Amino acid sequence: MSDPTHVIADSLATGGKACITCSFQAEDVAVLHMLLEVKPDIPVLFLDTVHHFAETYAYRDELAALWHLNLVNLKAAEPAPGLWRTSTDACCAKHKVEPLFSALDAYDLWFTGLRRQQSASRANLAEVEPFRLPSGRNITKISPLAAWTTKDVWQYNKAHAIPLLPLYERGYSSIGCEPCTSVPLDPDDPRSGRWQGQKLECGIHIEPTVK
Repeated sequence: MSDPTHVIADSLATGGKACITCSFQAEDVAVLHMLLEVKPDIPVLFLDTVHHFAETYAYRDELAALWHLNLVNLKAAEPAPGLWRTSTDACCAKHKVEPLFSALDAYDLWFTGLRRQQSASRANLAEVEPFRLPSGRNITKISPLAAWTTKDVWQYNKAHAIPLLPLYERGYSSIGCEPCTSVPLDPDDPRSGRWQGQKLECGIHIEPTVK
């Protein structure tokens, strides 16, 4: 298993313009903590879907102040609160996929907190892989914790005294937008509480088809 800090260092050594997407879940803050050690000004992209838990917004602001983050809040040009009631796919596309892919065009390196253990859709996740944006531009997607277990993540955060999103204490294991997030439906599947188990991904980690 690769050392995440080595994956980070090797990726940054390419000299590309880097960013990290952060939903402020346990994995994301672990990667962010490692990145800040070597690149304290890295842009931290947060997708403000207008549907997050109040606790998520509060935690984002607290950690941004505590760690002096270069926080970049991304939001749809014309948010549509409640669109999830009609279509979760349309809601994710409007509030997550479109704003993120547009913003990523300005970067060369995209760091994430993704792990293979999180779901079947991530089982073959590579630590470093090319990702083609809708514009046709290729960037490098880096997931330093790809091989880590949930236990690894929690041990790292505990060892570094990193405060975590309070929603974990209420039984949530994968935390997204409030209307589409519940405690796990399947105790053995941490992402089974997302979208009522109807889908595994919102779309931001699926390479788009470029026409």
